[in-house]
Amino acid sequence: MIDGHLQVPHPSNEPVRDYRPGSPERSSLEARIRSMASETAEAPMVIGGKEVTGRDTFVRNAPHRLELEVAQAHAAEPKHVERAIEAAGAASREWSRTPWDDRAAIFLKAADLIAGPYRDTINAATILGQSKSVHQAEIEAACELVDFLRFNAHFAERIYSDQPLSVPEVWNRADYRPLEGFVLAITPFNFTAIAANLPTAPAMLGNVALWKPSEKQVLAAHYTMQALIEAGLPDGVINLLHGDGALVSDVAMAHEDFAGLHFTGSVNVFEHLWKKVGQNIDRYRAFPRIVGECGGKDFVVAHPTAEVDSLVVALGRGAFEYQGQKCSAASRAYIPRSLWPRVQEGIRELTGGITMGDVGDDLSTFMGAVIDEHAFRKHREAIEQARSEGLEVVTGGGTDDSEGWFVEPTVLRTEDPRSDTMVRELFGPILTVYVFEDERWSETLELVDSTSPYALTGAVFARDRGAIRTASDRLRQAAGNFYINDKPTGAVVGQQPFGGARRSGTNDKAGSIANLMRWISPRAMKESFVPATDWRYPHMAPE
Repeated sequence: MIDGHLQVPHPSNEPVRDYRPGSPERSSLEARIRSMASETAEAPMVIGGKEVTGRDTFVRNAPHRLELEVAQAHAAEPKHVERAIEAAGAASREWSRTPWDDRAAIFLKAADLIAGPYRDTINAATILGQSKSVHQAEIEAACELVDFLRFNAHFAERIYSDQPLSVPEVWNRADYRPLEGFVLAITPFNFTAIAANLPTAPAMLGNVALWKPSEKQVLAAHYTMQALIEAGLPDGVINLLHGDGALVSDVAMAHEDFAGLHFTGSVNVFEHLWKKVGQNIDRYRAFPRIVGECGGKDFVVAHPTAEVDSLVVALGRGAFEYQGQKCSAASRAYIPRSLWPRVQEGIRELTGGITMGDVGDDLSTFMGAVIDEHAFRKHREAIEQARSEGLEVVTGGGTDDSEGWFVEPTVLRTEDPRSDTMVRELFGPILTVYVFEDERWSETLELVDSTSPYALTGAVFARDRGAIRTASDRLRQAAGNFYINDKPTGAVVGQQPFGGARRSGTNDKAGSIANLMRWISPRAMKESFVPATDWRYPHMAPE
């Protein structure tokens, strides 16, 4: 027991390593990639702190090298989900009563492990299992994950230190309790950091969790769990379940102790899960918290005063980094006719220089493969359909599945601002451009706002301050993260809290105090030092 108001180390964003040729960090990472690629990792479930195997297994192959088996994971059966719920319940009493600074210390240690001895392992697993370039892996699997852990500890301290006003003879206090039950974290393939944040953010505040990562992210999830255990995470606080998300959610969300859902994935799955909560609502001990981020159809809109060179770079990086498989990736662009010739020339030159291939074998590669065959076929069919409907293929358009799921960086131009690829979320390296008449700026902003049901990220490019102000006002509800003269991707923890509204999710802003507030159930406490001894009030006295 320590008396005193404890403060966690003040967080700062983890520095990004650049992995230049010949650098020690590049050589070290290359060695870890080679060693990891030489074996197939066994990825068991972790229930109550114990590794658990099952009857059913599945293999994860590298998307850019299909013959490479990077992990064999053990899939959960209903009995495993039930065991995980029991383990979480058993851990909950002590964990919820563990002093917040002791909980924070575990996750701060995990951050230092991932920033240090686990850095190559987490990055290599993300490169091999999710086909990320070295830069894309470094900025999120290492740096963003470290940032989530450190900043969340800081946000937790701020929450606990926020206490109500007291008056003479009364001491008022706030008790920030965890939720009563367990949190189910269902996490995506595309960000190792998000996958780790979804179970650890609630856990830092005293909650217990079931973690169901994407089957396509099992390798990085496996090593992330190892880092958490090494950091001292108590048994049962986070229980790792691989396999079918529908099976896990059916069992978990039917249980009376289901207390919350922390989700990132497709809007269709989120809608299904939300309906499942409604169907089971009378079973629960308390109304569950539902926090979800579902993707977007993110835009870049350029004013005639936009600076072309920076616009082209933003389009290229925003649309094609990590094969466009970011919720925030630029997938529709609105370019004024006066700028289009130079933008078209610039984007063709940019994509012509993009390298695509085996991101594990050559760390200079810019793009890897899309995540799986389903994604590959969806992108190929979307490009073929666009061609058949008369859209111009400005650049790219090719696909190749002979060695991996490769889709070229593709720019389409449409005459119809509501054509399929301007509206439908594709989650791939496909950018569709609509060219508008310069004088139709106001109408174009209305088009941007009304075209998509999503509202995650967007960007405006202009040198005219009035145009920026107008766009910011007219597009206020169109994006939860709005960028001015910058690409609509790359949110940094503590700098640009991330999330969107409309069909993009509940906008609870991962990487901010707002998200952590969803995982507490405050109790107001009043202590009277001089309690009343007479039931009568002054107005009742006789005249």
